[in-house]
Amino acid sequence: MMTMSFGSGRSWGGDFGPDWGGGGRGSRRRMFGSGELRLLLLKLIADQPRHGYDLIRAIEEMTGGRYAPSPGIVYPTLTMLLDMGLVDEAKRGGARKAFQVTPEGVAQLTEHQSEVDALVARLAALGDEQKRAGGAPVRRAVGNLLSALWTRATREDADEEVLYGIAGILDEAARKIERLK
Repeated sequence: MMTMSFGSGRSWGGDFGPDWGGGGRGSRRRMFGSGELRLLLLKLIADQPRHGYDLIRAIEEMTGGRYAPSPGIVYPTLTMLLDMGLVDEAKRGGARKAFQVTPEGVAQLTEHQSEVDALVARLAALGDEQKRAGGAPVRRAVGNLLSALWTRATREDADEEVLYGIAGILDEAARKIERLK
């Protein structure tokens, strides 16, 4: 019987690029190196006072929907920035606690300006790449395909004939995609 690997290993027999195998939320690859998220949040807060959810959305928009940090990483980083004296609570109304940059935070950004610029450029490039790759509609369609593939290929009656049938459909879809102008 033909063996296909499904699940977290994503052994689909090809390289679908960094996002096809489930990049973005929950991805095993680290989006940021040491201290980069801290600098990015500080830069975004320096641009305008923001609360945690605004920061998550801003990063998701920068990357074209490819990555959105979890609240479980953003809020502790905000607490660290607050403890370091790089941000403080903004004096504005609303239910959510917004942050604004302090003079120490501005100095930190100035000291690391080239690193911040490179980080922003890298995230913008991810966003551009995501748009070129079809963005959300293609990601949704690939997710639907993988779900249907998984559901059908793992049924008890998925014998070798069924698996070869699935492979034929996928090969034909690949040929049609390649012919698109």
